[in-house]
Amino acid sequence: MISAVRGVRVGHWTEAERRTGCTVVLLPAGTVASGEIRGGAPGTREWALLDPQRTVDRVDAVVLSGGSAFGLACCDGVVRWCEERGIGFPTPAGPVPIVVGMVLYDLGVGDPRARPGPAEGYAACQAAAAGEEAVGSGPIGAGAGATVGKWRGPGHGRPAGLGSAVARDGELVVAATLAVNAVGEPRPPAGGEPFDGPRRPYVPGWAAGPSPGGLLATTIGVVATNAAITKAGCLRVAQSGHDGLARALDPAHTAADGDAIVAAATGPVPAPLETVRALAAWAVESAVLAVARPART
Repeated sequence: MISAVRGVRVGHWTEAERRTGCTVVLLPAGTVASGEIRGGAPGTREWALLDPQRTVDRVDAVVLSGGSAFGLACCDGVVRWCEERGIGFPTPAGPVPIVVGMVLYDLGVGDPRARPGPAEGYAACQAAAAGEEAVGSGPIGAGAGATVGKWRGPGHGRPAGLGSAVARDGELVVAATLAVNAVGEPRPPAGGEPFDGPRRPYVPGWAAGPSPGGLLATTIGVVATNAAITKAGCLRVAQSGHDGLARALDPAHTAADGDAIVAAATGPVPAPLETVRALAAWAVESAVLAVARPART
């Protein structure tokens, strides 16, 4: 439901049988954004410009993709789609589309030769639609090959997918969409249904070894709000999004996860930054648990 924020549109390209895909979040003109990475194995594009100290203060689109590093190629198709419509940062030679990309590792669950590329990114833009019903959930788009609960080791993951949630406080809207592909185990929500047995730490099976081996994962997503906040404020919102991720997954931000969240603000609703941050953490936690239910012990 990230398209509950007015002007935000979402489109997907999905290869269901080969279990990969991409999701594009198109943002309205004037959107400011920042982001934070807390996982140890990120795959990103144009991430440096999200730093509040950098010159560019707008983002035109955010891409979530499967295919690991290969999937970053689908951002080229999104850039072409935006260029054809005159969308981008103004320069003397014409607008330059600002497209931020994030990828997850799904090569081990489907066909490793199936990777979203420029044509697939362009197709996701063409499929983009407004309205809460446009987002969808489950094994679609970037979540087509997503799994969770891989902390026990290779072969133990369970299907997850693309999850979304929205939080409101009067006119203020904060919404999140995440492709949930984690090493960690989903936690029951606070006050929710308990585990059958006593809780214990989820220690990744490779934690004592030299590397994560075949447990490459990553949860990536976008938080959007209609609040009027600055680029620096967006960074704080992205940080709170990671708080929600840590609430929902145990462990989170491991060496095998490239966990990354972009926070985008379209304005113009005035709102205290701490209110936006609190709603962002809740929305991210809810989006994860919407597609990744805790396993019984």
